[in-house]
Amino acid sequence: MLWQRVLTAVVLLALLVPALFATVSWPFNLLTLLLIGAAGWEWVRLNQGSMTSAVALGLGLALACLAALMAGWSQQPPLWAWWLAAAVWVLGGALALRKGPALWPQLPRLGRLALGLAALWAAWLAMSHARDIGINFILSLFCLVWVADIAAYFGGRRFGKRKLAPGISPGKSWEGVYSGMAGVFVLTLVWRAVESHLGTDSLSVYGQLLGRLGLLGGLAALAFLAGMSVVGDLMESLVKRAAGAKDSSRLLPGHGGVLDRVDALLPVFPLALALLTL
Repeated sequence: MLWQRVLTAVVLLALLVPALFATVSWPFNLLTLLLIGAAGWEWVRLNQGSMTSAVALGLGLALACLAALMAGWSQQPPLWAWWLAAAVWVLGGALALRKGPALWPQLPRLGRLALGLAALWAAWLAMSHARDIGINFILSLFCLVWVADIAAYFGGRRFGKRKLAPGISPGKSWEGVYSGMAGVFVLTLVWRAVESHLGTDSLSVYGQLLGRLGLLGGLAALAFLAGMSVVGDLMESLVKRAAGAKDSSRLLPGHGGVLDRVDALLPVFPLALALLTL
């Protein structure tokens, strides 16, 4: 129902915004740690895990995130975490999307569980590190994903003809993907113009990629991130379709589950940090 969707969104924003803009990072880390633990619970349930195993592994994921935080990895993360996540998302994502939902249940369940929980852990660590880099930086990453999604939706509705993955998400088209990339390019121009005239606590992901890789390299990297946000969305749709589920859970009334809200973010955060090591 619409009122449930609006109320849930208001509550989430009321929790997220103060945590994000707090003068210290622990409120954001704690909130996102709880959400990622819930996402872990959803992942196990989508992969035919029992309620007991889902609770145990969701709690274990949250504890693994907490251990990384206590080890100081949110401030000085191991670079291998980003590149391992990049390999999993690019290679594993391409294979899974090529084979479709029929292949997913045939993979060993332990491997499916480990793959998803590791991806969630890397995404949480990347978000925590992005928050430590600065508010402007993490907001630019959030907005990259949101603008890519919005532009892809409207571009796909207006121009969409060639289906992207009809067996997974029939509504997505290649034209929508290109529209999402174009939206990110426009966002980059606007963000760079604004941050060049305003004092910010950090340089945005747009400024950092363009500065490190040059204009063409930076735009190519941003297009890649926009495309990978679609891969994150498609991967969750693939797993839900294989499980015969409409939503990842009912934890967020009117919105489905946590995975339904963060799927596009999961590959983008670690991949962006991997690109920034080039």
